[in-house]
Amino acid sequence: MIHPLAYVKSTKIGNNTKIWQFAVILENAVIGDDCNINCHTFVENDILIGNRVTVKSGVYLWDGIRVEDDVFIGPNSTFANDAFPRSKQYPDTFQETILKKGCSIGANATILGGITIGEYALIGAGAVVTKNVLPYALMAGNPAKQIAWVNANGEKLKLVDGVLCDSIGNIYKEIDGQLIVNK
Repeated sequence: MIHPLAYVKSTKIGNNTKIWQFAVILENAVIGDDCNINCHTFVENDILIGNRVTVKSGVYLWDGIRVEDDVFIGPNSTFANDAFPRSKQYPDTFQETILKKGCSIGANATILGGITIGEYALIGAGAVVTKNVLPYALMAGNPAKQIAWVNANGEKLKLVDGVLCDSIGNIYKEIDGQLIVNK
């Protein structure tokens, strides 16, 4: 479904993807299946968007952004792709920013170029992300710092008797700065 008031030049849009009014999708953008691209969004040319991705209103995805499956990008999230921006001066290549599977970006968060947001990480509203984010990390603040761990559903893990766990009884371990699910 492409709203009649959207401007969509790309033909590489997956099945069951919805693109709402006043969205602009340039010619070389690739968008997967079952995505929801909200109104007042912009998707530049060198963009890859996976399956089941939500892009909320007011988001502009610039060249070099790679979005894996099941990612949520909150309203007015901001992305950069040029480390040294100057008017009418363009780099040979733009910085590549990678949003890994299942991560979520909160409303009004800012993501600098060249950063990878790990699988299932959760970026808090208004956070300014200046460095790579570990999988399952909960980040907040300016500059963003890790304040906790979350599970794949975004639930903040609790420390109970020295053990990280979630509400359904899964146990987690932190090993070398990585979160590991005990199975």
